[in-house]
Amino acid sequence: MVLGDVVAIVFGLFAVWALLIGLLWAMRPRGVRLHDLVRVVPDVLRLIRDLIADRSVPLRVRVVLAGLLVWLISPIDLIPDFVPVVGPVDDLIVTVVVLSYVRRRLGDGELRRRWRGSEEAYELLASILR
Repeated sequence: MVLGDVVAIVFGLFAVWALLIGLLWAMRPRGVRLHDLVRVVPDVLRLIRDLIADRSVPLRVRVVLAGLLVWLISPIDLIPDFVPVVGPVDDLIVTVVVLSYVRRRLGDGELRRRWRGSEEAYELLASILR
């Protein structure tokens, strides 16, 4: 490989990374306070665990949710978590995208039925997913 090829590959990877960051930023939830999001996290994790364990949930949904957990646990992120404020944003946005997919596949009524948190917390989650 010549130096020009290496530069082109690095530039291409950087361009794809920048595009993904822009896409994630455009899809971020608006009008929701960070404090409210943090309060809902345990209920969301419980919902994800319950959905993955439930054999009546379509396999594709369970696989996507398992992939989300791998994404959240993985130390490799589009934006490193040690970057203040924006570090955890990619995890948040990926979670919202995945849960939106799950909501479309299962339906709002099915998610509500499986929700074990407060009604107020579910309404917050539903507003984010819309």
